[in-house]
Amino acid sequence: MAIESINPATGEKIKTYPEMSASEVEGILQKADQSFSVWRRSSFSERAGALQKAAQGLRRDQDAYAALMAQEMGKPLAQGRAEAEKCAWVCDYYAENAEKFLAPEFIPTDASRSYVTFEPMGIVLAIMPWNFPFWQVFRFAVPALMAGNAVVLKHASNVPACALAIEELFRRSELPQGLFRTLLVGSGRVASLIGHPSVRAVTLTGSTLAGKAVAAQAGAALKKSVLELGGSDPYVILEDADLEPTVEACVASRLLNAGQSCIAAKRFIVPQPIRKSFEERFIEKMKTYRVGDPFEEGVTVGPLARRDLCDSLHAQVVKSLEKGARALLGGKLPAGEGAYYFPTVLTDVEKGAPAYDEETFGPVAAIITVADDREAIRVANDSVYGLGAAIFTRDVKRGERIAAEELQAGSCFVNAFVKSDPRLPFGGIKQSGYGRELSSFGIREFVNVKTVYVK
Repeated sequence: MAIESINPATGEKIKTYPEMSASEVEGILQKADQSFSVWRRSSFSERAGALQKAAQGLRRDQDAYAALMAQEMGKPLAQGRAEAEKCAWVCDYYAENAEKFLAPEFIPTDASRSYVTFEPMGIVLAIMPWNFPFWQVFRFAVPALMAGNAVVLKHASNVPACALAIEELFRRSELPQGLFRTLLVGSGRVASLIGHPSVRAVTLTGSTLAGKAVAAQAGAALKKSVLELGGSDPYVILEDADLEPTVEACVASRLLNAGQSCIAAKRFIVPQPIRKSFEERFIEKMKTYRVGDPFEEGVTVGPLARRDLCDSLHAQVVKSLEKGARALLGGKLPAGEGAYYFPTVLTDVEKGAPAYDEETFGPVAAIITVADDREAIRVANDSVYGLGAAIFTRDVKRGERIAAEELQAGSCFVNAFVKSDPRLPFGGIKQSGYGRELSSFGIREFVNVKTVYVK
């Protein structure tokens, strides 16, 4: 089987990569295990030095990395540069804070000394998606490496050049040879990788269906797993919301990365009294975003990553229209080459329509009208997902209470769109997965929390 890199803006094949053989994979895993035995005994200052070099490389070559993302999965150049900078930020953050996060914790008991240490586990297998081809990897890999682990990456098959570029960046950052490696293999070989005796844990960012499969495979092998899965994030607009900044945040979240984000705003829940005003402002703002070639400066919405993703997204839109929704903007599959889907706004979306029940992974907004604020909160939680949620209101204290106590999601934002931040834990509940990435919580996911008791 060959792994192909295809330009989603044109449909043209960029390059074909041969899939790695079983013996090649075995050699990579053996070398990673050997490198881990050295790296686990390194000091935090040594690890921090390597990660700081990676941050320097990301900033130095951010234009090249942005071009690579634009070519392989259609991300506009400005967003690619921002992604590279965010990866540099997470490198700096853990270089500065990992030692503090993993410092031994002393606990008084009847022993003369008792404490908890945090030791690395070994090789962690990362199965990562294409939508943020650098950030998704760095978000997991940097804390895992700073904790003393080794990493093997099975990236999405449509971004092999990005995967290899990340490997090369870490190699140039003076990590031990083989400590971070990319495996160019198809998804059909994931189960055997999880079951390999050298792999100690697995993390996946992807669809709920893929997460269930990986969880079952990891469970069968009795290996730790962390899953960050899909989302259908609700944005609750209370009647007293300041609509101008609210709409700006809502549209920015829905159209970032052409809507291909697990934490993008997807369901906009609006009380009837402000519905008309919200819809008018929302459509007006959506029209200001420029769709086009991701290599053109000023383009804010590029193509979807693959043509089949356009087809499946459009099928969700068509079925939602059949279920009674109305298209206020877009709603048609563009003709011509490239995996483009123009920004679409659906209203009168009700339960039973894909735009209500499912994750729409593209620039499609679903407006759901409710009678009042109380019903808005109920509808927000009426989902199998629980990744992110946002609430907009002039009453900040009330919004904070609702976010903290009533919205069912791993991240709840007030008067801002949901985003990941190295300083804050990131992850979901329900069908959006389990475990956390980032912050002190993320770096402790792949360590042995060891009790030491001295009498």
